[in-house]
Amino acid sequence: MEPRAYRHWVEDKGLTHFSVTVKETDLYIRASHNLERKAHRLVQKCRARLEEYITRHPAFLTSLEPLPLTEDAPQIVRQMLAAAEAAGVGPMAAVAGAVAEMVGRGLLEFSPEIIVENGGDIFLKSLSKRTIGIYAGESPLSGRLGLEINGRETPLGICTSSGTVGHSLSFGTADAVVAVAPSTALADAAATAIGNLIKDAADIAGGIDFAKSIKELQGVAIIKGEHIGLWGEIKLCHTSADAT
Repeated sequence: MEPRAYRHWVEDKGLTHFSVTVKETDLYIRASHNLERKAHRLVQKCRARLEEYITRHPAFLTSLEPLPLTEDAPQIVRQMLAAAEAAGVGPMAAVAGAVAEMVGRGLLEFSPEIIVENGGDIFLKSLSKRTIGIYAGESPLSGRLGLEINGRETPLGICTSSGTVGHSLSFGTADAVVAVAPSTALADAAATAIGNLIKDAADIAGGIDFAKSIKELQGVAIIKGEHIGLWGEIKLCHTSADAT
C-alpha cells in the first residue's frame, strides 16, 4: 500500500489540505484555507514544550506506565499525563493525539472546520457529517468500513492503534483499534491500551470490557482479521478506500 494512503480516507469535501513536518512530527491538515505557516509555528511550540519537559524529566519519554503530575508540566504534558492515567499506559502513548489536538484547537481561531491527522490519530472539528475510513492493514475489513461522525458531535479525537501496521509500540496484534473521545490524547492512549490486549479474535470481548472502564471514552472499534467488536457511541458505515 502507498505510504499513508489512508490519509485520504477522511471525507474532506470543501476543505483545503496541506502538510506540516517538523522532525518526527508529520501532520496532514484540512482547513477552510491554507494555514500551513500558522500550523508550523504551533507544531514548533508543542515540540519545544515537550522537549524542554523531557530534558527535565527523562522518564516521561520512556515510561510504559502512568507518571505523576509535576508542577512544571505545560498544558500538553498535563493532557498526556491525564490520558495515560486514565488508560493505564505511559504518557508518550498519547503524544500523537495530544499534538494533533493542540495544533487543531490553535487553528480553530482561523478556520471553523479543522481536521488534523497525525500518524492515524485525528483531531476533528466539522460543521457537517464526515466519514472516516478505517485502515486495518491486511484485514479483509480494511477500507470497507468507516466511522460516520456528525458535525454536532465535534470536536472529537478519533485515534487508531495497530499491532500489525506502522512503527508505534504495541504489545498486541490487533489490525486496528479505533477509539473515540472528546480528548484526542485520551483517544490515543486508550487505543494503545486496548490494542495491547488483543492477541487474537478471542480477546476482542476483553478489549471491549476494558474500554468500558476508561472514563470519558465514548466508543471503540476493534478489528482482528475478519472479526470486529464495537462498543459505545460510534456509528459504523460501509465505505471504500478510494472514496473521500
